[in-house]
Amino acid sequence: MADKQKDKHLEALNQELITLIRLGSLDKKHGGLDRSSYTLLHHLSIHDKVGVKALAEQFGLDTSTISRQTSVLEAKNYVERVPDPQDGRSSYFQLTALGAQTFAEARDIRLARYGEIFGDWSPEDCGLFSGLLARLNRTLQPK
Repeated sequence: MADKQKDKHLEALNQELITLIRLGSLDKKHGGLDRSSYTLLHHLSIHDKVGVKALAEQFGLDTSTISRQTSVLEAKNYVERVPDPQDGRSSYFQLTALGAQTFAEARDIRLARYGEIFGDWSPEDCGLFSGLLARLNRTLQPK
């Protein structure tokens, strides 16, 4: 009986995650940045200088995908390449002032939207949900 109960919960989780992915995307209409740009700028806002290989490992993507995504950000002057002083062949990416400003504006718009979405949730429910999402994300994190 326990397996049937677990299967029922897994099916419900599947349905809710599909719905979340479909409804929960806060892309261009909420801050002007697509998901990959927002995610990369967020990471760079926390980690300062990061190389392509480290970004690829962090996001579980190949380096060519990260290179394409960072090229878009570089063309918009949101990030800049900084040569690695210890290895002239390598470089890092860091946020520009425009990139930091654009990210901050997009983050503020997203946070305001989340404030609307979760406006009638108690602080305890928000904390519980945040903690459970963090647990899920740790489980999903590329190894």
